[in-house]
Amino acid sequence: MEYVLSFISVFFAIMIADICWTFYFIKIEERKSVGAGLWGAGVYVCGAFAVIHYTTDKTMLIPAVLGAFIGTWATIEYKKRKEK
Repeated sequence: MEYVLSFISVFFAIMIADICWTFYFIKIEERKSVGAGLWGAGVYVCGAFAVIHYTTDKTMLIPAVLGAFIGTWATIEYKKRKEK
């Protein structure tokens, strides 16, 4: 059960980190320093949590990769729909 919880938590941590990364770059492009700084802080917190997990258990790279893909994909899709 603990492994499953770690798997899920790493997945969501990296998914949220990639959402933060995507919005971080959007805010940089918009030249909004406070917004970029806040999104950058989110990247650091979520990323640090996941790194702690996958440095102790290499199988946690699987949910990290899946979370990275889903997070970036979902954010870009959200942004495209919002711009329509």
